[in-house]
Amino acid sequence: MMQTLLPYYAALFGGILIAIGGQLLLKAGVQGTTSFFAQLTNGFTIIGVGFYGCAALLYLIAIRKIPLSVAYPSVAVSYIVVALVAHFFWDETLTAGKIVAILLILAGVALLQRA
Repeated sequence: MMQTLLPYYAALFGGILIAIGGQLLLKAGVQGTTSFFAQLTNGFTIIGVGFYGCAALLYLIAIRKIPLSVAYPSVAVSYIVVALVAHFFWDETLTAGKIVAILLILAGVALLQRA
């Protein structure tokens, strides 16, 4: 049974990775821009939005067979990765509360995968 779901989990995982890339590109697109229009026309922003579109398409494939109650919370893993990358690349704070939240997200996703 799990082997038949493998392509759908691969699509979910791929979509999560691409969405992470999209979020990071959007952040890069706002760096140094002086206006909202400049942000919208920044190459990083445009590519980031394209990444989000690709991620959505992969997510659509994933939820054909993966229950939404499992797939959607799994997307929360992207929040963890983005928070960590933002901490290391843009020096955003990673407080004790955020670390606890990261651990709770990981635990929740793990529990949902086992259910």
